[in-house]
Amino acid sequence: MPPGIMTLAADKAALSPANTGFMLICTALVMLMTPALAFFYGGMVRVKSVLNMLMMSFISLGIVTVLWVLYGFGLAFGQDNGGFLGWSGDFAGLGGIGLTELWGTTTIPVYVFAVFQLMFAVITPALISGALADRVKFTAWALFIALWATVVYFPVAHWVWAEGGWLFDLGVIDFAGGTAVHINAGAAALGVILVVGKRIGFKKDPMRPHSLPLVMLGAGLLWFGWFGFNAGSWLNNDDGVGAVAFVNTQVATAAAMLGWLAYEKLRHGSFTTLGAASGAVAGLVAITPACGAVSPLGAIAVGVVAGVLCAMAVGLKYRFGYDDSLDVVGVHLVGGIAGSLLVGLFATGGVQSDAKGLFYGGGLEQLGKQAVGVVCVLLYSLVVSFILAKIIDLSMGFRVSEDEEVAGVDQAAHAETAYDFGGTGGGAVARPGAGAGAAGGAGPARGDGPAPAKRQGTAPASGKEPASGKASASGEEKKVDA
Repeated sequence: MPPGIMTLAADKAALSPANTGFMLICTALVMLMTPALAFFYGGMVRVKSVLNMLMMSFISLGIVTVLWVLYGFGLAFGQDNGGFLGWSGDFAGLGGIGLTELWGTTTIPVYVFAVFQLMFAVITPALISGALADRVKFTAWALFIALWATVVYFPVAHWVWAEGGWLFDLGVIDFAGGTAVHINAGAAALGVILVVGKRIGFKKDPMRPHSLPLVMLGAGLLWFGWFGFNAGSWLNNDDGVGAVAFVNTQVATAAAMLGWLAYEKLRHGSFTTLGAASGAVAGLVAITPACGAVSPLGAIAVGVVAGVLCAMAVGLKYRFGYDDSLDVVGVHLVGGIAGSLLVGLFATGGVQSDAKGLFYGGGLEQLGKQAVGVVCVLLYSLVVSFILAKIIDLSMGFRVSEDEEVAGVDQAAHAETAYDFGGTGGGAVARPGAGAGAAGGAGPARGDGPAPAKRQGTAPASGKEPASGKASASGEEKKVDA
């Protein structure tokens, strides 16, 4: 430092090129997570629904981006109004923001913070889509995304992350989205499922993943992108908190994958690739709220608990009879709840804040705050999502017709097929008179086939033997009625 120059603590923060570049990289990583989610989900559906599953994620990139610019950023992070919603006229259309204007007391521009948070807003409704595979109208889904982002995500993001948001002021710790993203999406998925209903053939027909390599690719890309999701949420790289979040993300994900696989082996007799991928995602979900509050040892505990709990939870749909196609409730809702509550046990008080969990001498106070956040976000998202889905269902219908569902949503909604089994080139519309099977095998039997003999020692995670050939997120195959 040159002589005669003093730096005062009260001096206004200056724009940091290093932190700005770091946050732009993290933003790109989080953007990658939505296509990664599309691959993850796309591999788990049947051949006749692959493109629709991909598009249900990709359309969120379009719709939510435009809404975020028009008014979403203002509702989520504008001037607080009573703790429940924000608004700032300068944020409408992202106008009135200076090129080098900084976000709050950070060293990054408002534009950088806005686009980083945009990527969270994009992936959250996309997470819901996995629960609705094979059976919803694409137009109805697109309308639901627009309404849900406006009425549910933008307000909840304000509650949890914005200065003045009521859960933020209460002291609920959610480093990167356990409540605002995962519980929010998981509860919404359950609400919409209750309106849309079950797939034709649920618990009767085989509904196994058509491409486990695609699932593993999606899970790997999600794991990669999640470093930006979590480490970037501290908004700088100056004090080591982001580094701890990065380490905890890796540690908890690895521990959750091992926990899921161990449970799967003990309960069902096999280590499956689908179980490994699902366990990794469960760990990513659970550490999201906790990565800035726990130590690496605490991250191992969070991961193991989440991996086992989520592996157990995916079978609940067979027990209770709701058709959560790709286990959004079992992984994201349960994982988000687990990670958020475990903050109240494992928070060390030495990373992002001085709040301590029960195991570090903090008593039950932080656990109580976490429980309030979990319950309030869960109930709000569940109820409002159910109402929105019901309105759409009554006004335009949420489901495709029975014939379209049996033939495949890809053909009905997109006039394409994912794979060209006939060897005539890329996926194309069926030729007149050629039948559904001629257009890349979108017929009702393509991609399903008869169920193979049940592997020795396998059973659904619920402990019951439904008449289904779908592999749930635990990876096991179910026996099919003759």
